[in-house]
Amino acid sequence: MDKIGIICEYNPFHNGHIYHLEKIKKMFPDSFITLVLSSSFTERGEFSFLTKWDKTRIALKYQVDLIIELPFIFATQSSDNFAYYAVSILEYLDMDYLVFGSESDDVDTLKNLASTILYNNKYDELVKSYLDLGNNYPSSISKALYNLTGVKISNSNDLLGLSYVKTIIMNDYKIKPLTIKRTNSYLNQELTTNISSATSIRLAYLNNENIKNYIPKETFELLNINKNYLDNYFYLLKYKLVNEINELDKYLDVTEGIDKRIKKVILDIDSYQELLEKIKTKRYTYNRLNRMFLHILMNLKKVDNKVSINYLRVLGFNQKGRLYLKTIKEKLNIPIVTNYKDSDDFVLKFELKITILYLNIIKRPDLIKEELKSIPIKDY
Repeated sequence: MDKIGIICEYNPFHNGHIYHLEKIKKMFPDSFITLVLSSSFTERGEFSFLTKWDKTRIALKYQVDLIIELPFIFATQSSDNFAYYAVSILEYLDMDYLVFGSESDDVDTLKNLASTILYNNKYDELVKSYLDLGNNYPSSISKALYNLTGVKISNSNDLLGLSYVKTIIMNDYKIKPLTIKRTNSYLNQELTTNISSATSIRLAYLNNENIKNYIPKETFELLNINKNYLDNYFYLLKYKLVNEINELDKYLDVTEGIDKRIKKVILDIDSYQELLEKIKTKRYTYNRLNRMFLHILMNLKKVDNKVSINYLRVLGFNQKGRLYLKTIKEKLNIPIVTNYKDSDDFVLKFELKITILYLNIIKRPDLIKEELKSIPIKDY
C-alpha cells in the first residue's frame, strides 16, 4: 500500500480538488491518503470559507483516510515555514509520497532549483540585492534563480512546491515529492471551466454569482460564511491597531518600520481593503500584509514563533485511518491528540483562541461547542 500525503487548505473544496484526488487514486490504486489541512485561516492570511470540521467531512466523503490539523501558527506563515511544518507532519506519519499541484508539473526542475537555493553561495546575496531594489520576496527568489539557472519560476504553486522540495532535501526526509499539473492559475479571478481557481470561486460567492458548476454539492450545502466577515474583522483590527500603535513591532511579521506606515493612516481608514491599499508597496505583498494584520489581531508575537511540532491533532478518519493511527502511534515520539484536554502545548491552546474568534467573526458562534468537544469525525 502506498501512503500518500496531501497538503491543502480547501478554501473552499472545489472541482479541482476532486480532480487532484482522482488523479492520485489513478496513480496509486492501492493507497492510503493523509491530508494535512489548514484550519480557520490560510497561508495567505485569509479566512477559510468552510470550517475545519466541514472541510474534514467533505474530505472523508471523497475518500481521504486521515485528516490532520495544520494549526494556525504553522498555517499562516510564509511559504518556507508553512511548507516545513506541513511536510514535517507528513514525515512524522511515515508517508511515502507528497503529491501537490504544480503549474510546471516538473518535479526534477524543482529539485534542481531547491539545490541551487541550498548549496549555491551566490543565491542569498542575489536575493538580498533584489530585495534592496524594492522587490518583494517571491519576486526576488524568482529573479535570483533565473540569474543563476536560466529557469523562470514565478507561479504560486510552483513556488510553494519549491518550498516543499527544499524542506525535504534540507531535512533529509524520505518522503518523495510528486506533482500533478494544475489546469488553471491559482490566482485567476474569473470563473472559467468547471475547474476554476479557489480565488475566482470565493470572489463569485461574495458577489452572489452562481457557483454550483464549480463546486460539489457538499461544498455548496456547507458554504455559510457571513459575507460581511471582513467588516467584523476590520472593526476589531482597527481597535487593536489604534490601541497599540506604538508597540506593534512586537508582533510576528511586523518589520522594517511598517508600523510607522500604519500609524500615519490608521485613523483615517474605514475598511480593511482601504487599509491594505494604503499600506501596500511593491515590497509588501497583499499576502504578507494579510498575515501581519492577522498576527497583530490574534496577539501572535515574534517570541511566540519559536515553536515546534509537539503533537498531531486528528480532525477525522475512516476505518483505514483509524487502523493506521493505531499502528503508527507506537512509532511516534509525539502524542496524537483529539481534544484540548490532551495537551498543554502552546500551539494547541492558541488554536482554541483562534477558532473561537474566527467563529464569532464569521457569525457561527454555535460551532464553538463543536470545537471544544473536538472529537474526530468518523466515517465508517
